[in-house]
Amino acid sequence: VQLQASGGGSVQAGGSLTLSCVASGNFSRINDMGWYRQAAGKQRDLVADISSGGVVNYVDSVKGRFTISMDNAKNTVTLQMNNLKSEDTAVYYCNADWIRKIGDDYELPLRSWGQGTLVTVSS
Repeated sequence: VQLQASGGGSVQAGGSLTLSCVASGNFSRINDMGWYRQAAGKQRDLVADISSGGVVNYVDSVKGRFTISMDNAKNTVTLQMNNLKSEDTAVYYCNADWIRKIGDDYELPLRSWGQGTLVTVSS
């Protein structure tokens, strides 16, 4: 699976941005898609993820401000970010947990990452 992310940019605190990520390639199915972020000098951490069945998970710091959604037909995950804060500044990465079917009986679980997209929030 190849992931193409878009939508990063610069915004003032309190503003909004929308990140999108499209999956393409040869896969049996996508089980889960999500967004991680990595601030300068820090590790990459989960922001939000969503299963193909619609179960969502958010890190506490973005609850009530960010909304993740997934279009299964278009293999796209979107992160709507509202009321952005300076601490949201980071490079955001989308990922997908997907299945490659091998033969009739074997399914290989794999994870792919998209290229990062920079989100800068100025106070």
